[in-house]
Parts: sequence; structure tokens; C-alpha cells
Amino acid sequence: MTSHPGGDDRARFAAVVQPNLDDAFALARWLTGNRADAEDVVQEACLRAYRAIGTFAGGNARAWVLTIVRHTAYTWLRRNRSASLVMVDDLEAVERTHADPGDQEKLTPETELIAKADAARLETAIADLPAPFKETLILRDVQGLDYREIAQITEVPIGTVMSRLARARRRLVTRLKKD
Repeated sequence: MTSHPGGDDRARFAAVVQPNLDDAFALARWLTGNRADAEDVVQEACLRAYRAIGTFAGGNARAWVLTIVRHTAYTWLRRNRSASLVMVDDLEAVERTHADPGDQEKLTPETELIAKADAARLETAIADLPAPFKETLILRDVQGLDYREIAQITEVPIGTVMSRLARARRRLVTRLKKD
């Protein structure tokens, strides 16, 4: 029996990508704002992942897949909804000036308020965050990734991840207090 070309790639794809499809869809859903668009993004991301599966060097498969989903989502958003992405030209420089190195994973009045907010209000507030803050918050608080993984996926330093997370949480608290 001869082996089918691409058989190893299919097996590797099944082992690396398929176990992470729920997380991939959740991230795409948050970034695009709706189920149908997220499905399109995940489908395109799967095609990209399949084509690139030979370049996966092992390690954190989830971070690798979510990086592809993130890139695919932003490409899709630029093509289909360019006006919806408002980015600061040098967001990293802005964040460095607002960095909060004391931000630790601890229960604060702010995180308690966020935890107590009803799901619909919270989802709306998260959806209204600027894209870099939204993705960082989702990757940390919804996907449960650590700072190093988020830094790898978003291709920014860990300090920027911490700053974005702190600022996203502050914006959520402010928004939820207003509602």
C-alpha cells in the first residue's frame, strides 16, 4: 500500500489544529463580532494552517493556531470592514507611557465588578474596546492564555500585553459603571 501524498500533513493538521478549533472560533467571534464572519475567518485560517502545517516546529499548538486566526481575522476585517478597525498609529508607544507594571492577577473591586456584570452588557462593552485591547482581554480572560502566549500570538512584548490588559479592564470598568 502506498502512502497518499499529504497524508502526514492531514494527520499533523488533525493533531495540531483540530483540537484548537473551539478556541479559534471563539477568538474569531470576538474579533469579527458575529458568528457568520467568524466562521469565514476560521475556515480561511484552517486553509492557511493546513498550507503551513509543515512549518509548525512543535511547541504550543494552541498559540500557533490562534496566531493564524488572529492574522486571518485582521486580514478579513481589512478586506471587508476597513472602517471598523481604528488603530492608533503607534499604540505601543502610547501604551509604554501608560504601562502599569503593578498589574497583577489579583481580585480587585474592578475585576469583581466585571465578574458580576451580566453577560450581554459585558459582551457589548468588550465589543466596543479598540481591537488591540479587545484581543488581549479575550486571549487572557476568555481563552486563559498566559502573558507569554499572548505576546507570542499578538507579536508584542509582554509589557505591552500587561499594559493592554490593564487598560482594557479599566475601560470595561468605566463603561460598566456608566451603564
